Amino acid sequence: MAAIAGIFTSPARKSGTSVAHDRLRAIEGQGLEGCAHANPPRREVLFASLEHLESVGVQPGATRENLTVDGADVQHWQIGQRVRVGEAVFEITMVCDPCQRMDDLRQGLRAELDDKRGILARVVESGEVAVGDEIELL
Repeated sequence: MAAIAGIFTSPARKSGTSVAHDRLRAIEGQGLEGCAHANPPRREVLFASLEHLESVGVQPGATRENLTVDGADVQHWQIGQRVRVGEAVFEITMVCDPCQRMDDLRQGLRAELDDKRGILARVVESGEVAVGDEIELL
């Protein structure tokens, strides 16, 4: 079963940093509490697969994803799919294409993350999410 391996927020836009959390509130129509990168309505939360991060040699949180998923390839989640994590429900809105910021981390990372960057979602039901929470496709 897939589970949350990491929860991250960015304290400010263009800060280049991610702050790790054990648990955090997902807020309907906003994203994760305190995350400056949320861009409602379609880009509130970024899910990334731990397996993909490991395959390109980057640590969870380094690519500024919000929820790192262990045990599932998020790239296979369909647009419109709803996903329950802890108390919150998310709706998948779009694929996140790698941007220049990935090459700022390491030259060539943008290309390495093609089809591995992650998937964006919006929060449709507020609630707390925590590291270790199982992920349920609805």
